[in-house]
Amino acid sequence: EREREREREREARERTMSDAMADVNPSSEWKLKPHPVLPSGKPCVVCILDGFGENKYKDEYNAVHSARTPNVDKLRANAERCRFVQAHGTWVGLPSNDDMGNSEVGHNAIGSGKVYKQGASLVDAALESGDLFKGDGFAHVKQAFEGHTLHLIGLLSNGGVHARYEQLKQLFQGAYEHGAKRIRLHILTDGRDVPDGSSIEFVGQLEKDLEQLRAKGCDALIASGGGRMHVTMDRYEADWGIVERGWKAHVLGEAPHTFTKALDAVTELRKLPKANDQFLEPFVIVDGEGKAVGTVQDGDAVVLFNYRSDRMVEISKAFEYENFSAFDRVRYPKDLKFAGMLQYDGDLKLPKNYLVPPPFIERTSGEYMVKNGLSIFACSETQKFGHVTFFWNGNRSGYFDEKRETYVEIPSDKCPFNEKPDMKTREITEAGIAALKSGKYDLLRINYASPDMVGHTGSLEATIRACETCDECLGELLAEVDKLGGVYLVCSDHGNADDMVQRNKKTGQPLQDANGVNMALTSHTLAPVMVAVGGAGLKDSVKMRDDLPEAGIASITATFINLCGYEAPSDYCPTLIKTD
Repeated sequence: EREREREREREARERTMSDAMADVNPSSEWKLKPHPVLPSGKPCVVCILDGFGENKYKDEYNAVHSARTPNVDKLRANAERCRFVQAHGTWVGLPSNDDMGNSEVGHNAIGSGKVYKQGASLVDAALESGDLFKGDGFAHVKQAFEGHTLHLIGLLSNGGVHARYEQLKQLFQGAYEHGAKRIRLHILTDGRDVPDGSSIEFVGQLEKDLEQLRAKGCDALIASGGGRMHVTMDRYEADWGIVERGWKAHVLGEAPHTFTKALDAVTELRKLPKANDQFLEPFVIVDGEGKAVGTVQDGDAVVLFNYRSDRMVEISKAFEYENFSAFDRVRYPKDLKFAGMLQYDGDLKLPKNYLVPPPFIERTSGEYMVKNGLSIFACSETQKFGHVTFFWNGNRSGYFDEKRETYVEIPSDKCPFNEKPDMKTREITEAGIAALKSGKYDLLRINYASPDMVGHTGSLEATIRACETCDECLGELLAEVDKLGGVYLVCSDHGNADDMVQRNKKTGQPLQDANGVNMALTSHTLAPVMVAVGGAGLKDSVKMRDDLPEAGIASITATFINLCGYEAPSDYCPTLIKTD
């Protein structure tokens, strides 16, 4: 009787989808061809286990390996329907294969089915060619060079995820060569994409480079700073207080800590209880009389030098929008010449001025699907909501078709994620199952944020817990897919939780600090990621291809389009499956 009820539910769903398709007539350039073997009309779930890599080091410091994950283990065990693909470097448009992937470029690739030259590559090319200093964005900020100050705000790091130190150096040297006489640096320490404690090295190097610039006659100083997770770099409006602390330090010259030297600031603030580079308290550099050396004044220029968008949007709004209510700015500099390294939100045109044009990502999978009458559900918590929507859709805000798309954001906890390592995995699962049961959706995009976000805290125990909770919830989600006769694709966007300790590059053994304690790894990894397909509705003939040994995550797109019953556009990266 239960099986007959499920069959009736499936038939009702297929009738609903058929009715929804009746008024759809996409133009020839958008029309997807039916797949010759795989049928449409079955719900397809794409579930991203964020930061869940397949690392070569399978020891106790690999949280993915150490966690109890019977559901993922079952997927891995089916070699005909599971494989691993690359998710870093040139596979996601970054300059070299030494560059770690990240959630932004990963979701760009998975959403678009193509590899686009990405942030770091775009900026590298613009600096190398000199085009950055010839564009409209630089011309805009250059207006302030005579008689005013150029302020550079961003992440002081060489992690390659948000910013690169070499790019910052080329930027302030190039600005000086093009007329900047007074430059102030507002630095955000990393400890997430690079080892904790490396801030001291980066600040020391920056001080040396600025000293050389001062020797040429440029008044160049570090003016303020703080840790990236505590000052300025909030995202998805999770905590505007982070941005407010940055505004006070960078613009107003106000912070709970003042120093005359930036190196002293970083060294001393790291001694505070529970302090680390990510959560360093805000500080301001002052002169001998206690006056801040680099407040932002009327007529000044401000450039955000991060190329990754998510953590620059809020501070961009604070600088760009005259009407702004997220917090009291106290003082809003007039006639400000503001620009980003890139445009961080294409739909909002934010910021209006930028130094390097962004990649033009078009004809994404989401747009194809809605134009072909498919309905989409996308869900994650705040920390990754933008990834299954904005980045998936080619750095585009909003809906392609509001009638056919539903986006659900589960608010993230406002605490260090290792304190609540489950994050909102269970709530996301509940929302996903409810969406499945509704029968409304052809494609459901789900992102479990916790392996990545908890992995960034460096807590091995908490990250293992995060992986285990994800696995448990994944099992519940896939069980519902099977009940409804659907199909699924489980994957990740990059590595992180798969290695939680810094290692000797030759031996692979953990590195230890002066006290003999293993040094935590808080950054992403270069590990490949799993792609597994399945579901009660998937034909037995579907298997992974064996002729794409070097495939990357951009091939996931054509794969799930096939699972939905269609052939992928011809210019997408090739599908990972065959139906022989």
